[in-house]
Amino acid sequence: MKTLAAVVRSPGGPFLFEEHELEDPRADEVLVRIHATGICHTDIAVRDQHLPLPLPVILGHEGAGVVVKVGSEVQQIAPGDHVVLTADSCGHCPMCHSGHEPYCDQLRPLNITGLRGDGTSRIIDEAGLRGSFFGQSSFATYALATVRNTVKVPADIDMSILGQLGCGIQTGAGAVLKRLMPDPGSSILICGAGPVGIAAAMAARIAGCGTIAVMEKHPARLLAAGKFGATHVVDAQQGEAAFDELSALAPNGFDAVIDTTGVQALITRLVPLVAPLKTLLLLAPGATVTLPLSPMMAGGRTVSSHSCGHISSSVFIPELIELYRQGTFPIDQLVTTFPFSAIEEACRAAELGEVIKPVLVMDC
Repeated sequence: MKTLAAVVRSPGGPFLFEEHELEDPRADEVLVRIHATGICHTDIAVRDQHLPLPLPVILGHEGAGVVVKVGSEVQQIAPGDHVVLTADSCGHCPMCHSGHEPYCDQLRPLNITGLRGDGTSRIIDEAGLRGSFFGQSSFATYALATVRNTVKVPADIDMSILGQLGCGIQTGAGAVLKRLMPDPGSSILICGAGPVGIAAAMAARIAGCGTIAVMEKHPARLLAAGKFGATHVVDAQQGEAAFDELSALAPNGFDAVIDTTGVQALITRLVPLVAPLKTLLLLAPGATVTLPLSPMMAGGRTVSSHSCGHISSSVFIPELIELYRQGTFPIDQLVTTFPFSAIEEACRAAELGEVIKPVLVMDC
């Protein structure tokens, strides 16, 4: 199968549109015609080599499309099914067996190398081109995934809405609904109002949190945070005054604090804002953070991490779609669509904070 892909060959890009040949699906694989795919910060981080992955590579890990062909062992999914692609997993380690595929023993080799678990690429016409980023490489007209990272979804929902569910949106929502599980009326602070942070704020509203504070530096995203769940928005560009404002909102500390930025200086300042015995949850992949141990120990505070939706995407993504249908999780309002051919413009808009969630729609 020929696929038109956006290939990164040098650090920082550009994305080069090239036609390449995909293998036929192996026994456990699924060939998907991509209709839409979200752009995630992780894609940009790999393009710029802040998250190193050998180049050249086809990125994209929030694909949505229609199944074209399945491998001989695939029974749950059939040609014609509408699907969302998410992170891959091995299916047989203890985490996979417990329904926590985001913590699969083989998470890194299956997702962050751009190759299959056995070290092969799904691209057969160019040795060295990596075409299995997060088990999909969906910046392309066709993608090969496995049955384990392919989630069947309703056919009546626009794929430009579904294309964002594969990573960032379920990460933010899952942090609240599946990991922290806050009590009604509790307080939560979310740092960063990109798609992950906004999804967390919407989930906090669903969970019934009483105080939902969001700190962000981009004015447009601050406005969006207020629209999509925040009870209080704090401008990070105020410097020390921003932290004074947060301290006044929760004098005894917040019941939960989520960081989506990965910024060392900010995260250090968040520790005193966590209430005793409560949790600081770090969501930025690839961030290297050093934290002061004394205030953590003195308050019995916990620092933790989180991946994707915390539980199986085959369970959580349908739950999020149902919340969207009910009107409590309006992810359609987060999306700004761009044609696939405008991938550079879409990435710039995301980096500048001009949009919340850029989604590429195939125009070829």
